[in-house]
Amino acid sequence: MSYHNPVLLKESVDALAIKPNGVYVDVTFGGGGHSKEILSRLGDEGKLFAFDQDPDAHNNAIEDDRFTLIPQNFRYLKRFLRFYGATSVDGVLGDFGVSSHQFDQAERGFSTRFDAKLDMRMDQHSNLSAYTIVNEYTQENLANVLFQYGELRNGRAMAKAIVMAREQKEIVTSFELKEVLASFLPKAKEHKILAQIFQALRIEVNEELEVLKEFLIQIPEVLTPKGRLSVISYHSLEDRLVKRFIQNGIFEGEPEKDFYGNTNVPMQRVGKLILPTAQEIKTNNRARSAKLRVAELKRNQK
Repeated sequence: MSYHNPVLLKESVDALAIKPNGVYVDVTFGGGGHSKEILSRLGDEGKLFAFDQDPDAHNNAIEDDRFTLIPQNFRYLKRFLRFYGATSVDGVLGDFGVSSHQFDQAERGFSTRFDAKLDMRMDQHSNLSAYTIVNEYTQENLANVLFQYGELRNGRAMAKAIVMAREQKEIVTSFELKEVLASFLPKAKEHKILAQIFQALRIEVNEELEVLKEFLIQIPEVLTPKGRLSVISYHSLEDRLVKRFIQNGIFEGEPEKDFYGNTNVPMQRVGKLILPTAQEIKTNNRARSAKLRVAELKRNQK
């Protein structure tokens, strides 16, 4: 099963400052690349827990007594770590977005390259698919999805075109959707706009931003003091949430200040934003939009 090279592999694992006997979590297991690198740095007493809700990823489970693969969405991080007896951990790594494997499996409907049924579910047991959104959402809700999650200024006009087309016949495949929206896809920008449309649908199907928020809020509760968070984002909506959480401990507005004007933000940024090198982008196209942010839990938080 083809899983491509993990993005920012060395940098993201280095950022965890791994202790040989520590306990770590890889919340986006996928092909297991980051997990294997973490295990290579752990001693006999170290432990690694990994999360992945995609059944395809479970075929990559690593045979190692120090490793446990949890077949769940990482929004349930704290609950399942407790279930497995890990009340606090030394580091958490997340590599968000869609894996190369998911993009390359035509039938999953993630890629603009293939004519596949509109699906895009990371969890194959979920009821909501891209097909449901395209064929059943109201025009207003569809416009909101395209505008907010695809950052498409003409999302309203696109939504109107979709609703008019589906009144004649349902829109079943990605190429049918492409055809409906052909007038919004000038040749020079076709790929970019299509990617934004697919991103919008995918985020809505998988509740990606809500999941990310739920995950980040739990981080101060599961990390040991000075424990590390190392996360890779692939689009500005994700990266903005990560950046704001590290800076402010919240996603909107400003953190509350005490009597002395100090804010009680749980995390502390470590280093600067890390981007892939030109060489990595050349050898691994998925890396081109990756951004790595690192933070640690302040000492006084536990």
